[in-house]
Amino acid sequence: MSVHANGDDHWQKTGKGTVRERCEAIFNQELLSDVKFAVCNFQGGSESKTIPAHKFVLAISNPVFYAMFYGELAETKDVVEITDCDYEGLLECLRFIYCDEAKLTPDNVMQLMYLAKKYMLPSLADKCSVYLQDNLDASNVFNVLPEAQKYEEMDLLQQCWKVIEKETEEAVKSDSFVTIQRSVVEELVANDLINIKEVELFKAVGRWAVKECDKQGLVAEGSVKRRILGELIIQKIHFPAMEQKEFADVVLDSDLLTLQEMKDMVKYFNSVLNNTVGFLESQRGSLLKRQVSRFKLFVFNNGWKRSSKFYDYIFLAVDTSIKLHSVRLFGSHNTEYTASLTVKAMEEVVFRSKRRSYSSNVKQSEQGEYDGFEIEFKPPITLKENIKYLFKADICGPPSGYGQDGQPSVNHSKVKFCFFSHDAQATCVEEGQFAEFLFSLH
Repeated sequence: MSVHANGDDHWQKTGKGTVRERCEAIFNQELLSDVKFAVCNFQGGSESKTIPAHKFVLAISNPVFYAMFYGELAETKDVVEITDCDYEGLLECLRFIYCDEAKLTPDNVMQLMYLAKKYMLPSLADKCSVYLQDNLDASNVFNVLPEAQKYEEMDLLQQCWKVIEKETEEAVKSDSFVTIQRSVVEELVANDLINIKEVELFKAVGRWAVKECDKQGLVAEGSVKRRILGELIIQKIHFPAMEQKEFADVVLDSDLLTLQEMKDMVKYFNSVLNNTVGFLESQRGSLLKRQVSRFKLFVFNNGWKRSSKFYDYIFLAVDTSIKLHSVRLFGSHNTEYTASLTVKAMEEVVFRSKRRSYSSNVKQSEQGEYDGFEIEFKPPITLKENIKYLFKADICGPPSGYGQDGQPSVNHSKVKFCFFSHDAQATCVEEGQFAEFLFSLH
């Protein structure tokens, strides 16, 4: 055995005053070595390369190496074969044990994360996690996320989803997207915070299904792709959030939906559907529409009557600026109404719609279903914080349902909605019209 370290016969007299410096001096050196690791050459080929090491240094670093060299079943061979990593990966892992540092690169960080978990080196695992977070982007996030899940690196996992939510469209176009597990696809389509047009999300899911069919040697036709995807993924696609042309151009040709689902969607786009469409209607991400209801109870006995001189009013103020997309009003089942809506702030008209016909159908809210119709703001209007807005609905038609147990204030998505009654009108804070307000954060 050589007594040299880095070619210095007097290596102990070179001013290495710390334990770290002394360990660094014998790292990957034959000096005092009493074990070798034989590991595959990272350049390929059948030959392996060896790394000299020191049982004592390794044993005091963690319990895995202690058990390996000093436990009841201690390794007695001079050469230990390692088959689950390459030479460069193990070398950097040992460098960390000897020197408290590792030369992390995109090519070795995943393997070092694995070795850190295998040999119980939490500090190395933390360094790998931080490195991955610092170098995370849309092109590699779907490579990193499965590893973060496998190793239960929660900070890294959270950062992965932040990148996915912010750069969704780029992320799903990466080569690694089609390699992820179905469980990750399920999480993706269930996430309303992702920033992507629904039709682009659908295309990405379709690409994933085709790739999965190829892996399993299956013909990528509609019914097979649907089985591969599973109902959970299909039901979480927001088909109603697509443009009608996008749905016709992309979804219909995919053959992923049943005939009844396609019929319902065609009726939905033409406003003649008499029941719920069966898919979520909201946009995602920065366009995500949130629904806030001011009532705890919906009344279905069509007891809300009106006349030609009857208007419905409510005041609304918010403590944070929002974009208001639409207002939902109560109706009765399968009934036609004509209506207009005016919104004012300090007597200034913010929005005024023309009178038009609306079909009342089933609406879904957090409190349950009710019959109603929706007046949209195109484009959405901005409600500024701490300004009281007056909403006036002029509705003509048969009696309708209405809301009861109205709340003077409702907190939703960190926005406080405050409602106020208008003088001498039937609709008030406690009961009446204005079932829901659909908004997004400014």
